[in-house]
Amino acid sequence: MGSKIGRQQPTYTNVPKRLKSKGSEAVELYKSTGQQLFEWQELQIEGIMSMDPSGLWKYVKYCVCVSRRNGKGEILAARELWGIVEAGEKICHTAHRTTTSHDAFIRLYTLLKKMGYEEHSRKKAEMPEYSFFASKQYGLEHIEINGGGVIDFRTRTNNGGLGEGFDLLIIDEAQEYTNKQESALGYTVSASQNPQTILVGTPPTASSGGDVFQRIRRAIIDGVAQETGWSEWSIQQLTNKIDDPALWYEFNPSLGQLISERNVRAELSIGAIDFNIQRLGLWLEYSQQSVISGAEWSALQDDSPDLCPERYFGVKYGHDGANVALSVAAKTKDGRVFVEAIDIVSARTGNRWILDYLGNPGTTKVVVDGASGQRILADDMKASGLKPPILPKVAEIISASSIFEQMIGSGQITHTGQPELSALVTNCEHRAIGSGGGFGYKALADDQDITLMESAVLAVWACATDKPRQKRQSISY
Repeated sequence: MGSKIGRQQPTYTNVPKRLKSKGSEAVELYKSTGQQLFEWQELQIEGIMSMDPSGLWKYVKYCVCVSRRNGKGEILAARELWGIVEAGEKICHTAHRTTTSHDAFIRLYTLLKKMGYEEHSRKKAEMPEYSFFASKQYGLEHIEINGGGVIDFRTRTNNGGLGEGFDLLIIDEAQEYTNKQESALGYTVSASQNPQTILVGTPPTASSGGDVFQRIRRAIIDGVAQETGWSEWSIQQLTNKIDDPALWYEFNPSLGQLISERNVRAELSIGAIDFNIQRLGLWLEYSQQSVISGAEWSALQDDSPDLCPERYFGVKYGHDGANVALSVAAKTKDGRVFVEAIDIVSARTGNRWILDYLGNPGTTKVVVDGASGQRILADDMKASGLKPPILPKVAEIISASSIFEQMIGSGQITHTGQPELSALVTNCEHRAIGSGGGFGYKALADDQDITLMESAVLAVWACATDKPRQKRQSISY
């Protein structure tokens, strides 16, 4: 390959330079295998192994995000090698796929051999010096170092790791790391005197199922993540100039060393969006799996719509009965429907707050859905002297969802870009209703409550389907 190489410094990092670090120890140990790390890999190891004044890891969590095939695995291998040989750590290396965790086992196994370690058939209490024991059972690989540490290689599940304890937790393929998996694995390092979790991955694609990596990144950008290091190589905006090699070098640190221009050029056929994500490191702020895209929803934003006085409210009691949400819609003077989410609260707080809103002089229609509370609210409205609400049937819920989506597609809905509502609308999928192909909505993420969006759908439906009253014409004789 030529002398030109990719950018070695991240395009974004919150890790200061020249911190006290044990990274140089790990780099030198890796070199004893006869292999050499790239500059960017060494810099990341220095960041990962930075120390605070008390001698503990500065970063309890550390994340590296870089495009595919750049060599993230060697960073993990160098850190793991130091951990089991020099520090006697107990390590768990997890991946989304068994093939990936197995490849990581083979990588570390090979490095030990190159260092001069001999594989021994007995466990470490009986092993000679400079030897290791390896269990090669596929999916349950394990290495023990004589006089050192141990490492397990596992495929992630929703409950794997419970009851086990480690000093270092590796999250490979972090774009697939889910909240449920984090709940199972996150506490496995809690009892360690000097714990660390390392996440490495790429920006999520349409087929990615994880949500933790994106959540951590958002916390880093917002400045609220404590003791978490982050480094990434990423283009900030979608570009159509994907055939420009200058971009390839900017966002692929191993280009010209491990990756060739020829191989990248062959990837151009995957399409502009996928290339932006998988080769240029683009982070989309909405889920590509969502049936309503971030681009569609953002295009409908209007911060100062001119509204008609009539108000249409949607009330939704959650499927589990825990929460109740309220949204309002109004027609605009130019014929669109404006929608705004009001609030979502625990259903245990009662209906008083909802009744206060429904007492608005402009209230025209109220739609209430949710078997856990709709009848109670209807009775409360009657007792308060309010007009009875619409209690929609299944066919009407199906119609409301369909109308909501059609109006988004035709640009007939507008909103102010509320973060709570936008996060739900751009991270949702269809759920089947009835037997005739009808649909409602559900959240893509397990920990998101779709109830607020459902109340907005009801409000839009009430507003969009309301027919203006015909004025009576006086007849004179």
